[in-house]
Amino acid sequence: MRNMSLGNISHPSVKHCADKIDARYPHGRPHHELVPSRYALKVGEIDVMVVSDGVLSLPGEMLGHNVDPALRAAWLEDMFLPPDVLEWALNAVVVRSGGRTILIDAGMGEEYPDARRAGLLAQRLEDAGIDPTSVTDVVLTHMHMDHCGGLLADGVKERLRPDLRVHVAAAEAEFWEAPDFSHVAMPPGYPDALRRTGKRFLKEFHGKLRTFENEYEVAPGVVVQRTGGHTPGHSVVRLASGGDRLTFAGDLVFQVGFEHPDWYNGFEHFPEEAARARIRLLRELAANRESLVATHLSFPSVCHVAIDGDVFRWVPGPWEY
Repeated sequence: MRNMSLGNISHPSVKHCADKIDARYPHGRPHHELVPSRYALKVGEIDVMVVSDGVLSLPGEMLGHNVDPALRAAWLEDMFLPPDVLEWALNAVVVRSGGRTILIDAGMGEEYPDARRAGLLAQRLEDAGIDPTSVTDVVLTHMHMDHCGGLLADGVKERLRPDLRVHVAAAEAEFWEAPDFSHVAMPPGYPDALRRTGKRFLKEFHGKLRTFENEYEVAPGVVVQRTGGHTPGHSVVRLASGGDRLTFAGDLVFQVGFEHPDWYNGFEHFPEEAARARIRLLRELAANRESLVATHLSFPSVCHVAIDGDVFRWVPGPWEY
């Protein structure tokens, strides 16, 4: 068998192949996309696309702030992660079912100017060929600024259809009238920014809100369920079609939450309740073997949950070509 040297592959050849695949963009992607930012899959007859809104850089100490810092540092080292900075992915999802196009969470937008690698969702949706006027529904897992801020970005609201429905738990809308930050461990500046964004969103989208108590079917096979914990109205979205199932867990599940589901995250307003809700959901997903997507798991985040002794294990899903 003849050996092949990687050194024989020239950059012009690679570019030529990419141009053959997608002549619109060099390397097959828009010039501002250094890495792929969208991933499509099917859940039965439901079309699903995970879309990246970029990444947030946050202090490492806000992860597991209820445990010994040495334990946290050891976990970060075991996961080949830096000790001081967490790089949090931001994932949103677009779902098509029953003639409706549903955006699940809307990303950061321009709500926190220091987050310069986030707030890209409007551009990413355009790159994916998704016109804002085609979106019939928005589901917000909760109203933190990295989940609703994208709808407040310049020029976005004007492009949304007048009959857009924004689904959010009634408890969530009520919470942001006077939010409680007494149990969080956020970096400085974040509570004020979150409070400001929540109030602004309620004001600007009041007429489009469709609140629910505990569960609501947005479209065939697309059900939003309130879990509470992270925020009082935090919700997950359950997709089911044929024998396929997938849950978008929002901020209920973080990477550390598989091995240490009882560790508190600094953005959880009611961390004890969040830990209980996280464990319930992970047990259910492990039992029924359905797929999981979450906001802050590495893009595209599609994975499964396994039980490993007394804890859970994150099993990345196979990439679907």
